[in-house]
Amino acid sequence: MKILKSKIILFLAMVLLPLMSYGQEMGLDEKIDQAFGKATGWFVNLIFYQIPFTDDVKVFWVLFPLILGALYFTVYFKFINFTGFWTSINIVRGKYDDLETGGHVKQSASKFTDDEDNPDTIRVEGAGEVSHFQALTAALSATVGLGNIAGVAIAVSIGGAGATFWMIIAGFIGMASKFVECTLGVKYRDVGPDGTIYGGPMYYLRKGLKLDGKEGLGKVLAVLFAIFCIGGSFGGGNMFQANQAFQLVENISGGEQSFLHDRGWLFGLVLAIFVGIVIIGGIKKIASVTDKIVPFMVAIYVGASLFVLIAKYDMIGEAFGQIFSGAFSPVGIAGGVIGVLVQGFRRAAFSNEAGIGSAAIAHSAVKTDHPASEGLVALLEPFIDTVVVCTMTALVLIITGNVAAENASLSQAQAILLTSSAFESVISWFPYVLTVAVVLFAFSTMISWSYYGYQAWSYLFGRSKRVEYTYKVLFCIFVVIGSAASLGSVLDFSDAMIFAMMVPNMVGLVLLAPKVKEELNKYFALIKK
Repeated sequence: MKILKSKIILFLAMVLLPLMSYGQEMGLDEKIDQAFGKATGWFVNLIFYQIPFTDDVKVFWVLFPLILGALYFTVYFKFINFTGFWTSINIVRGKYDDLETGGHVKQSASKFTDDEDNPDTIRVEGAGEVSHFQALTAALSATVGLGNIAGVAIAVSIGGAGATFWMIIAGFIGMASKFVECTLGVKYRDVGPDGTIYGGPMYYLRKGLKLDGKEGLGKVLAVLFAIFCIGGSFGGGNMFQANQAFQLVENISGGEQSFLHDRGWLFGLVLAIFVGIVIIGGIKKIASVTDKIVPFMVAIYVGASLFVLIAKYDMIGEAFGQIFSGAFSPVGIAGGVIGVLVQGFRRAAFSNEAGIGSAAIAHSAVKTDHPASEGLVALLEPFIDTVVVCTMTALVLIITGNVAAENASLSQAQAILLTSSAFESVISWFPYVLTVAVVLFAFSTMISWSYYGYQAWSYLFGRSKRVEYTYKVLFCIFVVIGSAASLGSVLDFSDAMIFAMMVPNMVGLVLLAPKVKEELNKYFALIKK
């Protein structure tokens, strides 16, 4: 009990010290941000460099490997994103549970080392910590969020209604990338002596490429991915979520007249406590929360969208007409067809993270004997995130007349309010529901990204309890800082690190695709039997 109390006191001290510094020296966060921006600006500019196509159209180079990779996997796996769709549904429903051996973990007494793999941990049949459904919701909770609400509003403002069409297309092909990376995540995962699962691109890059005769390349790519993942978990997966959630809560509670005005630290402290309670329990606790929050959030949001569509049913045909005509013959928005296509693909890629590699970390913890089964489950993610939720947002915005070029320069927080006002025009009380949904979206994204970051952290620094709690305490502190501070450059850097994860991950996915095909063929053969 004394040890526990001392840990709690240490935790509170580490949280309160940054807050005290903010109170004593106003503007400290801006100074830090400026200094950080000068030091890291080159990296942000490199990752988010835009290739100019025309005077009006500039394309982020990171979209090319994501989109081309997704197209390659779609063709290589014979359109698995479509042919495997109903099989995916059946796996989640439990139709093929009799193909599993029960999910019993075969323990290994060996220690993890960076240079040597224990044969028992390279592939352990039947290991796992969560069900197919829980793994799906844990990964979905990290992608379904503010991007589906704010990002779509910005995309259709810049690209017009036609951007929705290309967003849907990108969502469909992204399903193939998710299938590949999550199959590999299960195939090359590690199982600790206590049954804890360690998986993700770090492991399939190192192990898979080692077995493929590319050990040196695999090690370098795995370390790079882990570094990028840690940075992304503290920023885009944490501080950004807390910051945007606080801005919306502050706005709806009265803005500058609100009790919360200039008290972001208080909101962050409460949020950090809830995040800490969940993430201390690991993936099982995270999954037990996300398998309740995610279906609830999606049901509320999609339900409200359907209500708007039903109320304005006479405008649905016109909305789809705008989407299809705008996709191929846009009028004066975003530089023509190419600009509209880019906006749609950009929103889809930034929303569902297909090809980034993050989802493979959550899916690797599933209870299964067959890696391809979880890969098939994972391909549902971009469908739910992009094809369903993002499209619903776009339709509501189009039908309520909230697609306008002057909205193209909106910030994320302003774009959330634009989406909120679109719903409010039909459902007067919905802004309050949307505020709750945004907080839940942010919360679920944070707890899932805490797991992603910890997996990368443990890969680099080991698997001791001290290493684990160091990361989790730091993560909670960053929740408070994200709510209280103005750290634009820090968030830009962390976003850049999330998309930098794509570089080592896509290299590994392309090289290891034949291994995935072997697993898929084996699983389909079992189903046929």
